[in-house]
Amino acid sequence: MELARRRREIVPAQSTSRLPFPQRLMKSHTTYLTFTTEKRQEIIDVTEHVEACRAAAGIREGFVLVSAMHISASVFVNDHEPGLWKDILDWLETRIAPWSPDDYRHNSGTGEDNAAAHLRSLTIGHEVIVPVTDGRLDFGPWQRVFYGEWDGQRAKRVILKAMGI
Repeated sequence: MELARRRREIVPAQSTSRLPFPQRLMKSHTTYLTFTTEKRQEIIDVTEHVEACRAAAGIREGFVLVSAMHISASVFVNDHEPGLWKDILDWLETRIAPWSPDDYRHNSGTGEDNAAAHLRSLTIGHEVIVPVTDGRLDFGPWQRVFYGEWDGQRAKRVILKAMGI
């Protein structure tokens, strides 16, 4: 009974924003992308999808979360330059997590051979948050958003969630 009374007394907090709008409603939009790559490992530029999600939400200030919904894939921000992509793939293969199934306990007795993909995802990360300022994705020079597939050739999803005002 006391708890119910307290709930009725809760009032929304006042905005501390310095923007000229006294009261705003939070807007959001969610998009799911599905990738089935031709190769086991690929890097795909998803920046245009991120912008489309932002535009669908109609936000001018806020952020877009981009997150791989699988444990053997990544999302990251970097330069759109194929030589760099090759360097990233070579770095992962030769220095971080070589594709050598017999060397990983995860692959022993599980029927799996993708332990390296899990380690690559852990190294690169599975999500990024892109700021939105004045109605635009707020990147530094040359920055783009990429989906990194480390164990592909099957359907995997990425969630894009734009939130803001």
